[in-house]
Amino acid sequence: MSAVLKKELKIYFSTPTGYIFMGFFLLISGFFFAVSNLFPASPNYTSVLGNITFIFLVVVPVLTMRLLSEEARTKTDQLLLTSPLKLTEIVLGKYLAAVGVFVITIAVTILYPVILSFYGDIPVAETLGAYIGFFLLGCSFISIGLFISSLTDNQFIAAVVTFSALLLTWVIDWLESALPTDRVAGFVFVLILVGLVSAWIYLTIRNIIISVFSAVIGAGAFIAVYILKPDFYDNAIVRFFKWFSLLSRYQKFTNGLLDLSSIVYYLSFIFVFIFLTIRVLEKRRWS
Repeated sequence: MSAVLKKELKIYFSTPTGYIFMGFFLLISGFFFAVSNLFPASPNYTSVLGNITFIFLVVVPVLTMRLLSEEARTKTDQLLLTSPLKLTEIVLGKYLAAVGVFVITIAVTILYPVILSFYGDIPVAETLGAYIGFFLLGCSFISIGLFISSLTDNQFIAAVVTFSALLLTWVIDWLESALPTDRVAGFVFVLILVGLVSAWIYLTIRNIIISVFSAVIGAGAFIAVYILKPDFYDNAIVRFFKWFSLLSRYQKFTNGLLDLSSIVYYLSFIFVFIFLTIRVLEKRRWS
């Protein structure tokens, strides 16, 4: 894993990618720091981190678009997939390299609250909590970008799809009010999800019997739930999409609250997308 990590970090800083990411990130964060803190002489630095979360929409696609898509385009992914390294080590090495560039960048921004501390007291707990939440939020977005990069051999497509996926997580809170909340809609939505999961199983293992069996078992289980506990499907669609609401959980951190459930959520979210990335490479290795 360390070999992959060192290689990716070297690529980041021997090509414009790493510098574009850091430069744009620091430019936008510096602007908001000046406007929100320096000019009005405000010690509330957490508002800066809250205001610049939109920057992930632009910089994460740039950071992650080439991680695996470039390997597929140049066919060097075959060397990786046939190397003694485990797929988990390959994926984690690439993921941690992207996270490393992100950590270096936000480490520079620590200078902002330090500067503010010379002119008055700053809320240390809130600032620390905001940084922890900001870090977990960024790591979650990077895991999405890594997964999407594994699905294509075109960097541009990877960047556009990553941007679209991040934008969806951004507006998901606004869309909740437009989603149906009735029981029947929730039941139909769950059955659609069962079908999609069964289709994914088939595409992964190419075994129609197992795929159909999983679809039947899944549908039967949810039909039983509908009969025995129908209120489970009330607001089911809203609850499903709310799971992908990364930003709503970040708000707690800006108040200085280290909410354990939010931390576990972010770590689980990262784990899921890293696992999916490994599964994509596993399928490619044996195809």
